[in-house]
Amino acid sequence: MALRIATRGSQLALTQAGTVADLLGGAELVEVSSDGAPGDKSRFVRAVEGALLDGRADIGVHSAKDLPGEEVEGLEIAAVPPREDPADAWIGAGASLEDAPEGARVGTVSLRRRAQLLATRPDLRVLDLNGNVDTRLRKLAEGDYDAIVLAAAGLRRLGREAEIGFRVPEDRMVPAAGQGALALQVRSGDEETAAAVRAIGDAQALAELRAERACFTRLEADCSTPIGVRATCDGALLRVGAFVGLPDGGEWIRDELDGDPEDPEAAGHELAKRLLGAGAAELLARAAQMADSNA
Repeated sequence: MALRIATRGSQLALTQAGTVADLLGGAELVEVSSDGAPGDKSRFVRAVEGALLDGRADIGVHSAKDLPGEEVEGLEIAAVPPREDPADAWIGAGASLEDAPEGARVGTVSLRRRAQLLATRPDLRVLDLNGNVDTRLRKLAEGDYDAIVLAAAGLRRLGREAEIGFRVPEDRMVPAAGQGALALQVRSGDEETAAAVRAIGDAQALAELRAERACFTRLEADCSTPIGVRATCDGALLRVGAFVGLPDGGEWIRDELDGDPEDPEAAGHELAKRLLGAGAAELLARAAQMADSNA
């Protein structure tokens, strides 16, 4: 019997699930619907996980950056396919962050992106921007914004990479934990499906994700926290870097370290420990207060 992949029905989600189905040599896509408030990414995750838990599907395909730090009991991340470009992409006026027009209106709903944009260019007017990729690009084309920032991976998977003005350098904008990676989730104990999924996985991409999620979880972050975590693994060396900052870009902490690719969680935990020692918890508490006051 063909494996069944749970996915939500957006164009990007279906494209991602279809890519996994192709890697597996064929699989049935099971579209799931979500409930919850618009803009709440966790509702999409819950819908896919629910299909796994109740047996409607065998594999869940997630944009790894949307997954909460704590895994749901009865489910596990079995593999990560080769990772797409994890960088953030600038679309619109300007050939670099330094070249962007003075006071440019930049659209993003991400506090992580907001914090790092303003840390580099405090003159920018960072405005909220919601919707799927097509909606955001349309709002830019209509002149509501001078530029927008999206994940390069999503644009590439949708065949829209020609829209990218430039990749924002990671020393200017640390990506979200898991950005560019797909997490393939299965039921714990389903060894047959786990083996099929592991066969299409990439060991280095999985090590990167494990390190990033370990740091992210240790900092008690969620998808709306102004934190970036990026690990790079070449098989022999694992390097993990992170950014923690205030949404207004006024204060931030950055650090990085080298770790053992055989124990990526240890590297992520050690980086989080160093960030906490430098005052990350207090900074994040203030960031949450600022976000609440602007809600």
